[in-house]
Amino acid sequence: MGMSRPRTAVIVQLPRKASKEIRRQQIIDATIDTIARRGIAQATLSDVAAAAGISHGLVIFHFQSKDNLLAETLTYLSDEYLSNWQSALANAPATPAAQLDALIRADFAPHICDQKKLVTWCAFWGEAQSRPFYQERHSANDDAYIALLEGICGKLVSEGQYNLDPSRAARVLRVTSEGTWLDLMSMRSPYSREEARQTVFLSAAVLFPKHFSQAGLLNN
Repeated sequence: MGMSRPRTAVIVQLPRKASKEIRRQQIIDATIDTIARRGIAQATLSDVAAAAGISHGLVIFHFQSKDNLLAETLTYLSDEYLSNWQSALANAPATPAAQLDALIRADFAPHICDQKKLVTWCAFWGEAQSRPFYQERHSANDDAYIALLEGICGKLVSEGQYNLDPSRAARVLRVTSEGTWLDLMSMRSPYSREEARQTVFLSAAVLFPKHFSQAGLLNN
């Protein structure tokens, strides 16, 4: 099924003495929900507090300012994405084809490829030019992913004797994945998360036909 319009999150009311870590996560989750509905410029701390079901003062207590809250929300999303693909690799066989298969599937895990999170990611991308701090906050994780993907593509090129530049092959896969994310975040998504994943696998099959089909890894 296609991805539906973002809805206001159902925020579970926590005890007044909830731990600092739990409370901060509740506020970050509410921030993602608020940005998805209103955008970064229109989102206010009062909106976030209302979405979280807590007082405006409690948001200030934990994050001090809107800029700090936005920065911490971006850090959370970036670290969650990093942890997701690292975990996928750790649980996959060590062959380059299996590692690439794991990376592609990780991009479309339900908790990562969630419409509210995709819209929030896009909002931060749109702000990166005017707020370089956002780009700096995420760039280290992004660079690590790109270097890894290029390395995997390099091993596949060597293994399969493909006439390809590994860095360009990695770029094709990365921009295809990011492009399907942009499609999926639209209010009238033309296709499902599964279709998006198969689109990226089709790119992998075109680049590495000895290793992939549009369904994923070939069993050679």
